[in-house]
Amino acid sequence: MRTQFLISEIWTGLRRNLTMTIAVVISAAMSLALAGAALLLRDQVDAMQGYWAARVEVSVYFCTKDDALDSKSGSCATGPATQAQKAAVQASLMQSGLTEKVYTETPEQEIRSYKQEDANSPEVSFASTDSFNGDLQIKLKDPQQYLAATELVSGQPGVGHAEDDSQVLKPLFRLLDGAQVLALSVMLVMLAVTTLLIANTVRISAFSRKRETGIKRLVGASNYSVQLPFIAEAAFAGVVGAVLASAMLALVKSLMIDQFLAPSVDVITFIGWGPVFQAMPLMLVLGVGMSGLAAFVTLRKYLRV
Repeated sequence: MRTQFLISEIWTGLRRNLTMTIAVVISAAMSLALAGAALLLRDQVDAMQGYWAARVEVSVYFCTKDDALDSKSGSCATGPATQAQKAAVQASLMQSGLTEKVYTETPEQEIRSYKQEDANSPEVSFASTDSFNGDLQIKLKDPQQYLAATELVSGQPGVGHAEDDSQVLKPLFRLLDGAQVLALSVMLVMLAVTTLLIANTVRISAFSRKRETGIKRLVGASNYSVQLPFIAEAAFAGVVGAVLASAMLALVKSLMIDQFLAPSVDVITFIGWGPVFQAMPLMLVLGVGMSGLAAFVTLRKYLRV
């Protein structure tokens, strides 16, 4: 089939069903943009998890006078932690090979930090050295070993409790994982709607050119030459939709992330342009493949031209 004739056939089909074609292009653009957004959200979540996981630290809180008064059993029942107990805990951490550095904090430093972080709390005025006995902040060589470090110090004499930063980050990561699932679900629904719309558009286009199709068959045209213009029309709509979806992703990346969120949000490391450029050809392949396959199945199964 000559290229010029194929282009003419595609243009005729697009012109005859202009409104349906526009609807297909918009639907394809929206569904592909959601597909790209889901891919970028996955990359963003992975980047955030890697960034924060590398910064997980373990905090060791020693028994205070208040803990000794409130505890009738356990490691704090014998009284507040002594300097010897603190030194023993720190030595065990350094000998374990898990730690890169151990930071110590005096009760006075703890009180200042507490008053700064919880300035609006009514309990700030009651803060005293009876409620603080110094603590240790542990930076690990391998942040993934936070459980091993926590288990090492838990239960040692003078240790009230130990906790790691991962407990604070888990709710955030669960929220981001939920956002990924939601984005993926919406994307699948939109892809299904777009596929049905493409199938209906191809059926309408084929019926509107039933006479031309019949003439082609009478002169000996093959199924391939008859079906190719319809498949090419659907693929063209998928290409245009993918281009629009790529433009939307680039616009969101440039305006919303680079110019608005990145300068004002310091606690998040946002993805760069690399994942965006990687998602664009995937959207193009998905758009062409989805559109072409929907057209092919429609012609073969329902119209049998």
